[in-house]
Amino acid sequence: MANIEENQDITDNEDVINDNETVSADNIADNSEDIPAGDNNVEINGEDDSQESKLVSINSLSYDYIISVIEAVLFSVGESVGVQELAVALNVPVKELEPVVDQYILEYNSCKRGIKIVKLEDSYQMCTRNEYYGELSRVVNMPKKHTLTDVLLETLSIIAYKQPITRPEIEAIRGVSCSHAINRLMEYNLVTEVGRLDAPGKPILFGTTEDFLRCFGVESKDDLPVIAPDKIEDFKVEAAKEAEFTLNVDVEQE
Repeated sequence: MANIEENQDITDNEDVINDNETVSADNIADNSEDIPAGDNNVEINGEDDSQESKLVSINSLSYDYIISVIEAVLFSVGESVGVQELAVALNVPVKELEPVVDQYILEYNSCKRGIKIVKLEDSYQMCTRNEYYGELSRVVNMPKKHTLTDVLLETLSIIAYKQPITRPEIEAIRGVSCSHAINRLMEYNLVTEVGRLDAPGKPILFGTTEDFLRCFGVESKDDLPVIAPDKIEDFKVEAAKEAEFTLNVDVEQE
């Protein structure tokens, strides 16, 4: 059953995800019976280089067939699906499929269905529209809500705009320790480890997740709004005050 997240706190812009369990790729290809949502596991293999010569031109397929396959895959998988996986399902080149998928999404979402398709970087996912949260909450169990404090929001903002970034770099900007804030953001699945910096000690690099994109209603980190210069100065002043307050507290405790 789909998990519904309340359209408030960190989910103000968040689309509710169709969290169906998925079905195997073999069953998707089997037309002998319909696949009920959420009954099996779907695992889609990546495109094999050896099969590249066997790909068919997307122009040889009907538009209705293409969008039907896309819809079936997105619904069955439940989670985000990359354009390359969709190309594997259709056995077509990725570069030919992507503009077709984008056009289909525009058409699908313009119909104001209860379900819409969102684009997350180079992946796609079916989600319920947040305006129907009230109706859905009457029949769907509510997940635990998370509230983002000012400290968490500031830390998340730094990571979002500076990613990939290390903890020491975050703390240099904020002027205070950020270990707790980073750990909490990782618990909320808004931030994740994305690698290690090629430097002494190999510090961990942090970046945002797909859940972050869903929560804040953007397709990619490149779509984040530009911060006005005066807002940056306000942030620096606030961070300096917080650092001074933290220092005073530490001195008093000693």
